Amino acid sequence: FGLWVALPAGGPLMELPATPSPTARVQVIHNSPDDAATMVDVYLDGNLLLDDFTFRNASPFVDAPAGVQIEIDIAPSTSSSVAESIANFPLTLTANETYIVVADGITGLSGTTYTPAPAFGLEIYNMGRETSSNAGNTDVLVHHGSTDAPTVDVFESSVPAGTIVDNASYGDFAGYLELATADYTLQVQDQTGATVVASYEAPLSTLGLTDSAITVVASGFLDPTMNGNGPAFGLWVALPAGGPLMELPATTLSIDEFESLDIMIYPNPVETVLNIVSKDAKTTKVNIYDLSGRLVLNSTFNNINNTLDLSNLKSGVYLVELSNSKGKTTTKINVK
Repeated sequence: FGLWVALPAGGPLMELPATPSPTARVQVIHNSPDDAATMVDVYLDGNLLLDDFTFRNASPFVDAPAGVQIEIDIAPSTSSSVAESIANFPLTLTANETYIVVADGITGLSGTTYTPAPAFGLEIYNMGRETSSNAGNTDVLVHHGSTDAPTVDVFESSVPAGTIVDNASYGDFAGYLELATADYTLQVQDQTGATVVASYEAPLSTLGLTDSAITVVASGFLDPTMNGNGPAFGLWVALPAGGPLMELPATTLSIDEFESLDIMIYPNPVETVLNIVSKDAKTTKVNIYDLSGRLVLNSTFNNINNTLDLSNLKSGVYLVELSNSKGKTTTKINVK
């Protein structure tokens, strides 16, 4: 079908060029840790868009219709049509905008108990980027998608740039950080900044991300034991080209942090007894937190050689906060 023009002089008709339909750019990131959504099919307006789309994967940026309502449907990976949809999301996109769409939350369709269990849904950021705004930079969009993680700050400790994300709650996008491409260290802290939940390397330069725009997603469970032993918490990177998300490697605070307090702790992992050695007989306070930030054990020592019985703690990762007259620091230990 088309419109054609007949000229007074006759001859072949001339076709009027069609006006291109308006579109927007969209990337979809699968971040739902629910075991019922480990692998899904994604439909756009009834047509299969992503087949067997797995947890911690991203689509490339694609063109989607803009200016009209579209339908995104999520269906089991065994689906044969959109009629098997388990979740439907009507959206209207703005022409020429770029969108980051993250699937988060719990479907409620499995027999697994999740605590808490926010409903499965799409979190949408409508100011997405496919490349950095300034040459030589890496633009980083941070998304809090961990269902059982508290409101957190992100602190950059290697430059140091200080607090780069302030009070991000589940479902939030923190907006783009326009960073010089380098290798960074990121600490995820509670919203007071007093407790380090976890620490990660962000090797933007080593990974060759100059001129890129990426999305860093807080993903998984801080306490897998309360969530069907599902995937553990971490920071994962979605690249503009899509594909499997890249995990940022976890790190611990350097020994220099302990030397500044004249404290040494060992062993790590620990089975029953944690040894805490102070260079001088300073008053040393020890607080131990689980990964949700709950204080599970605390003690105060005044000797050089001290021991702390951890036999009543469940196996897992804990945060040890040490403080004395020289300051305070936090690290992670693994209890067997």
